[in-house]
Amino acid sequence: MKRVARKLAKIRTLMSAMNLEGVLLRQRRSFSWLTNGKRNFIVTSTELGAADVLIFKDTVYCLTTKMEYARLLEEELAEFPWEWITSEWYEGTEETIGKLCQGKAIGMDVPAESLANIQGRNIARELAELSFVLESDEIERYRWLSLRVAKALEETCREIMPGMTEFEIYSALIAKVAGFGIQTPVLLVATDQRIFSYRHPIPTEKKLERYAMLVLCGEKWGLVANATRFVHFGALGQDLQKTRKVLAEIDLAFNLATRPGVMIREVFRQGIEAYGQWGYADDWRYLHQGGPTGYASREFLANLESPGVVQCYQAFAWNPSLKGLKSEDTLLVTDHGNEFLTHTGTWNYLQIEKNGKLYERPDILIR
Repeated sequence: MKRVARKLAKIRTLMSAMNLEGVLLRQRRSFSWLTNGKRNFIVTSTELGAADVLIFKDTVYCLTTKMEYARLLEEELAEFPWEWITSEWYEGTEETIGKLCQGKAIGMDVPAESLANIQGRNIARELAELSFVLESDEIERYRWLSLRVAKALEETCREIMPGMTEFEIYSALIAKVAGFGIQTPVLLVATDQRIFSYRHPIPTEKKLERYAMLVLCGEKWGLVANATRFVHFGALGQDLQKTRKVLAEIDLAFNLATRPGVMIREVFRQGIEAYGQWGYADDWRYLHQGGPTGYASREFLANLESPGVVQCYQAFAWNPSLKGLKSEDTLLVTDHGNEFLTHTGTWNYLQIEKNGKLYERPDILIR
């Protein structure tokens, strides 16, 4: 509970700085961050959870419906000394929230207009920023999650066969993470020409012939690990032989620039500069390049005007791409160098030397 207390202190410091009397957390990510990975979701296709947390100077309320109360109390928050307020499922929690917040200046992680009769202020960005720097226990959970996401991708690439549909590949991949309780907010599969035609291809009934791309953003404890892998049956053509090496160079430009104290927009600038240096000056325009990650697949998509600086123990997932190829891993910035959390060490890698140091970036698996 000490870690939860520290996070509550951060929220209350933010309250004081913004002249707020309370903070309302409704998003799943906010709940998971504050509670050290507990779950308040039923429906995974919405950012909102089935329990709200309302924080005042001296009190914390957890509000939910009577039908969710028992599970949340017994399986998630048994040790939490918070005050519970329950309502009927057909009433929801909004009316109670309105009464508790009446006449008070409240910050919230949802649009203010989404709740009536509250002097609300959307501070979702400021609240998210509190989660950017990961604590030691979060890092250990993130390492565990990232390795399982990467292993699932790589094992699936080794096992799939020509003739399988993209839906069948999707099914094989999701089965490898579902048993660990890992949710899949993003799972993309494309084969052959679809990889060259679309940068964000969702799976279809098309059958694999020679080339497959697998993309997975896996979520557990609120944290999201992101990675992409490719497999090719038979020798690569000249175009892919060239672009795989160029893309590894561009990938390193992004990831090596991601150092503590560097402006995020400067990291982005160096990344797109690398596109130009390798003769692909406009390709960064065809797919977002990624950005900070952690309690979201991307906290925001980095660009030349992005705010903020890279912080120690902050996570990033850059995903530069060229036609027919993308490079994506989850990176942790540390005070002793960056760590690719989704690096298994058992994949095929391209080795690139920079400033006297050898780096490994994922290659296309040839089968």
